[in-house]
Amino acid sequence: MSETSKGLRPTVEAWEWQLSGACRDADSELFFHPELERGAARQHRDAAALAICAECPVLRQCREHVLTHRENYGVWGGLTEDQRDAIWSGRTDKRRLRRAG
Repeated sequence: MSETSKGLRPTVEAWEWQLSGACRDADSELFFHPELERGAARQHRDAAALAICAECPVLRQCREHVLTHRENYGVWGGLTEDQRDAIWSGRTDKRRLRRAG
């Protein structure tokens, strides 16, 4: 086995949780902001995406994925880009966010 393949899991096993995501049937534009979107428009779009995340049966898995793989864009795991940036920079209590999800 090569060095690069050690510890890798089969693709289906690693991503199967996404099949149960509440966002699966939603418009992806709701989760990813258009270029230069700011202010109230962005807050409203983020809030709508977060409402879908709040009801998601795989919220925990999605949040683990986004925090582990550093997805920089979009709403993932019930977290906005700004919220994830705060976590990665140490400005947010990760335990509080785990309880919320």
